Amino acid sequence: MSTDVSPEFAAATTTAQSVEINGNRLAVEVLGPEGAPVIITHHGAPGLGSRAEPRASFGRLADEYRVVVFDARGSGESEGKGEFSHEQWAADIDALREWIGAERIVMAGGSYGGFMSLEYATRYPERVMALVLRDTAADNSHSELSRKNALASDRVTVDMEKFDRIDEGRVRDNDDLRDCWREILPLYDFVYDPEAVERKVAATPYRYEAHNYAFSKNLPTYDLKGALPGITAPTLVTVGRTDWITPVSCSETIASLIPDARLAIFEKSGHSPQIEEAEEWTRTVRAFLHEVVPPVRSAASE
Repeated sequence: MSTDVSPEFAAATTTAQSVEINGNRLAVEVLGPEGAPVIITHHGAPGLGSRAEPRASFGRLADEYRVVVFDARGSGESEGKGEFSHEQWAADIDALREWIGAERIVMAGGSYGGFMSLEYATRYPERVMALVLRDTAADNSHSELSRKNALASDRVTVDMEKFDRIDEGRVRDNDDLRDCWREILPLYDFVYDPEAVERKVAATPYRYEAHNYAFSKNLPTYDLKGALPGITAPTLVTVGRTDWITPVSCSETIASLIPDARLAIFEKSGHSPQIEEAEEWTRTVRAFLHEVVPPVRSAASE
């Protein structure tokens, strides 16, 4: 297994454009050939995640697709003015779609980025050609499941006071967010590596305001299950077998509610099959996209 820092929870090290989106300067990168179908992909963990993860995973498809990665408002290198509601984040996605000049897009994301992908697909259905999800959920029931999994872990004894503060969006500042984050990071990977946990703690960009807003205001009422049967875009749902925070059952629920959705379970992965089984995960996503959104367009179709 590589000793490199996983990009799942790391600040971006690549150079981004600064793009004005709905009154905020967002850090945006565009990968891949002009004229190819556009994939907009949303990172997870608001206030902790960045474009580094989708750049590393969906960026593998930039040989054939136009891949847009960005730090959401309040995360990474982007500004954090205004509110961090799902409505606002979804509006930011649509403004990015307009900025890149795409009538319709493939919407993709993992973890909290999956929440936002589902939000976008239900709020802007006419704009979505296909949907790719990874280790995510359609409602907040995963919160109770993840708490049980944390309590049952035989890897570490989690300080549940810190667990509850990060889970409920009650961290005090960026240093406190870092301390709470350290408590739960050992639960994420298929194979536990304490040294890797410390590398990730050091590499994570901390923006506690967006985190607190997401977990205290957005998630308590998050529930899209009733809207999922209305999604008509072809959908691929991927998940790691031992994912502790959005367990397999959450992906099974999504796949059962979206018509004709496909479910792929990666047996040797935790929350990050795009890293832990990178080749198989990428092959699965690419094959799905080849079928539903072929990468080659004729000049007549432009």
